[in-house]
Amino acid sequence: MSGSPPVLTLEAAVDPAGAAGLFRQPALSGRRAGRTRSVPVTLTWLDTAKGALAESGLALEAGPGPRAPRRLLRSLPEPGAPWRPGSPVPVEESLVPDGVPEAAEGSALLPIAAFEGRRVTVPLQGAVEASLLHGTLRRPAGEAGAQPIARLSLTGPPEEVLETMLALAEALPLLPPRAALAEEARAWARQAPLRPRRLGAPKLAEELGVEPALRLLIGHLAEVLVWHAPVAAAGQDPSGVHQMRVALRRLRSALKAFRAAADGPALRDFDEGLKGLAKTLGPARDWDVFLAGLGAELAEALPGEPRILALLAAGQRHRAEAYARLRAVLGGAGFRLLLWQAVALDLRSPWRAEADAAAEDRRAAPLEDLASHLLAKAWRRMTAVGPEIAHLPDAEFHALRLDGKRLRYLAELFAPLFGRKRSRRFLERLAEVQEQFGLANDASVARALVEGEAHGDGAWAAGVAEGWVLARSRRARARAEKAWAELLAAEAFWNQR
Repeated sequence: MSGSPPVLTLEAAVDPAGAAGLFRQPALSGRRAGRTRSVPVTLTWLDTAKGALAESGLALEAGPGPRAPRRLLRSLPEPGAPWRPGSPVPVEESLVPDGVPEAAEGSALLPIAAFEGRRVTVPLQGAVEASLLHGTLRRPAGEAGAQPIARLSLTGPPEEVLETMLALAEALPLLPPRAALAEEARAWARQAPLRPRRLGAPKLAEELGVEPALRLLIGHLAEVLVWHAPVAAAGQDPSGVHQMRVALRRLRSALKAFRAAADGPALRDFDEGLKGLAKTLGPARDWDVFLAGLGAELAEALPGEPRILALLAAGQRHRAEAYARLRAVLGGAGFRLLLWQAVALDLRSPWRAEADAAAEDRRAAPLEDLASHLLAKAWRRMTAVGPEIAHLPDAEFHALRLDGKRLRYLAELFAPLFGRKRSRRFLERLAEVQEQFGLANDASVARALVEGEAHGDGAWAAGVAEGWVLARSRRARARAEKAWAELLAAEAFWNQR
């Protein structure tokens, strides 16, 4: 007897202000395949007074009434879990009304947050069901406050759900949610920070195969982009743009590294989209670095100098323009589609259709073998310049810095496969090289930025700035040479047996 056909649920965050008219939008109304159903929904989330369930990445959800069944959900993903923008995965289908999860360790459960609203369900073409949950989050009884919230879920055959979400996201502002609804409710009710699902570099486990590792990389780093995008768009905290750029570089580096085992038009198109986003992030980051680095140093060294103040004011204008362009991109269809493309790549694995026998063999090989090959190749490319780097022209020095950055992303990615003790010293020395190379590069970027202001009254300030960065670049170069020699003396951890 055959099993049930596969079903996929994807969830998107919706602006609560537009939730009431969502199904009247042409992108959705044109796909209707049946009548609308609407039912009231009341949910309550419970935890111990100290938040033991949340600490374990869990949430206990209950329906209305004191005897309503409860569901134990995973509100934060386990390490290595696949990316599924949607409802949290049930840890258990249900608990008896008075059941207490093991993670509560016998402590009493208290209501921490609630949701009151409606669920509007509409059948769409392709056997897809669209479900809009919209209403307000509330704190426990007696505590004031309400927070509007809305989520759209698509459920049905995986391919039809993916196609529908991609089509809707092109026309409507539908992004993967930054957090599960239960986590948003907890954070808002307790006035605590929202916890990211994933941050930083993904950690690959030794038992992972090549293909699962690639899928994990795509999902993990896409979630990092989702998390930092609102911070980058706000433009108040430079870390948003910086972390998005790092995630993009890690992801593009991984896509390139895995091409021998997984390639094809879908991955190449995705990489082109990442490249375009990186180009928009670049100017915003450059002006952030200029104002916080060289600009701040000049202001401190020459306080009140009107020509320096004018240069900094111009820098602030350029920064504002760069962030305005970035906000337009992050609020546009291209960015939304890029994120849903990542979901589709994870679920579809389109590289299988493009693979030849050699690629299939590489995917079947141990991940550690692929890692050793890629790391050795990147190391040879980086160190081909030899031990002496003082003579390198700026362009070649910049190219060496990029080679080092690619090696570092690969080394950070694959280091867990070889053991932290084996890789720690090498990574520390590589990080120091990148730090000094980066300082020298920041000086070069700053010099290029101020050249645009070297006219009229700005010529003097631009000249001062160029002289300043030239001296700083030389100091960074000297430190880079020392760090480079120490790195060359380090033993490559992927060669240790």
